[in-house]
Amino acid sequence: MNSYLPRRSDHHRATKQPPKRGHQRTTPKPHPDPPRLADTRTRSPRAPTAMEAKPHTARVLVGRLRGAAAACDGAATAAAVADIRLASKDDPEIRAPLADAGAVPLLAAQLPGGSAGVDAAAALLNISISAREQVASAPGLLDALTAALRTDAAHHAAATVHSLLCAEPQRAAIGARRPLLAALVALLRAPPSTRATKDALKALFGVALYPPNRATLVSLGAVQALFALVMTDGRDGIVEDATAVVAQVAGCAESVEAFRWVSGVRILLDLVESGGAATPRARENAAAALLNLVVAGGDAAAAEVADVGGAEETVRELAEDITASPRGKAKAEALLRALEGAAAAAARRREHRFADFLNGIVQSDPYISSPSPASTQG
Repeated sequence: MNSYLPRRSDHHRATKQPPKRGHQRTTPKPHPDPPRLADTRTRSPRAPTAMEAKPHTARVLVGRLRGAAAACDGAATAAAVADIRLASKDDPEIRAPLADAGAVPLLAAQLPGGSAGVDAAAALLNISISAREQVASAPGLLDALTAALRTDAAHHAAATVHSLLCAEPQRAAIGARRPLLAALVALLRAPPSTRATKDALKALFGVALYPPNRATLVSLGAVQALFALVMTDGRDGIVEDATAVVAQVAGCAESVEAFRWVSGVRILLDLVESGGAATPRARENAAAALLNLVVAGGDAAAAEVADVGGAEETVRELAEDITASPRGKAKAEALLRALEGAAAAAARRREHRFADFLNGIVQSDPYISSPSPASTQG
């Protein structure tokens, strides 16, 4: 047997078997990489993140308000404003997206009147807490807030003004709006509610933190309105807040005359006296107001304080009161030094005036002459 002949088993292996149908193996042709879209077969669609959802929700809410306002549909507008108020109250993270979506001018347009005014003012207040710059820069906002201060939305409008004033650059811009300041002062005279009074006082405190605004407040009658609250208002916290504003307004020279007209120095000294104020904070504020008045008004103001009987003793009592707060004691000590310095300066001025008076007599009376020089002869 020839050894080169294949064995049976080899022959079977060497014999080509017909390929089974459906399993024919072919050499694949080269092709480009499959598109990345094929990867989505193994991934679930990505859900939008909360950061992406907030702007979308804000745009939907503002879009509803814009459409309702454009259609002059009062009921739909009020409903859209109410929804924005609720969203801005419940979700602080949506406030900035609402401002970005254009909510502020649309809400401001609802302030002057109408059923949506209160909700619009409340929504603006909420948005201003998280997006103060965007609210403050909205065109026409301050005019709209001025109008709202004379409506049922006064407390929200005043609180919004206070919120804006927390940003120092806004104090000059708001202080330049005399009608707005006048509307805040008017809330002290005929407040629609205790809440409106407190919000107006907080706003006026923020206004008075900017020194150039203090003279404007004096010219608008703020001193009279504030002292009226101090003397007659018994509502919880009103006197404390009113004396805090008085202390700021006192820091201008124009306040000296205004305080004189309402006996302000006497009222403040009564509050500084032990037992004169209902709370330690009101007592501290009264001492701070007197100190600011003396610092701003100089000798004339110091004389106004010193001329009140027992003023120095009253202030010294607070400075030495071990039960008083450190802030109250510090204000009283500084005021006491100012009064003592003013008294010393007044005494020196009296001495100079008396010396000038004597010199005048000597020069004008021929019968009064200076002593002759001592004789040198024995």
